[in-house]
Amino acid sequence: MPEEEVVEIKFRLYDGSDMGPFRYSPASTIAMLKERIVAEWPKDKKIAPKGANDIKLINAGKILENNKIVGQCRVHCGDLPEAVITMHVVVQPSVTKVKTGITICPHASDFI
Repeated sequence: MPEEEVVEIKFRLYDGSDMGPFRYSPASTIAMLKERIVAEWPKDKKIAPKGANDIKLINAGKILENNKIVGQCRVHCGDLPEAVITMHVVVQPSVTKVKTGITICPHASDFI
């Protein structure tokens, strides 16, 4: 029985530290990777994602979309053997919209 193909991925965090490597099926989605990153985020980091939507994954200079699968993320380098893929993790917390309370001068048009 043939061994199931797996892809090894490590995640490079904002401070240069790594999570992993972890083993994934080539059919795993980027959304699944983000969920695992949130679940296993190191507790000692000052910046932490609250959810998968707070994370951007970058591989080979491209931001990966949630519906993309891991098997599509491999970059083949000639005859080099398959190696661990390093994906960069960018934490970008969701911004909540807050009313600023700024009022515009009712007579502003008088100065134009």
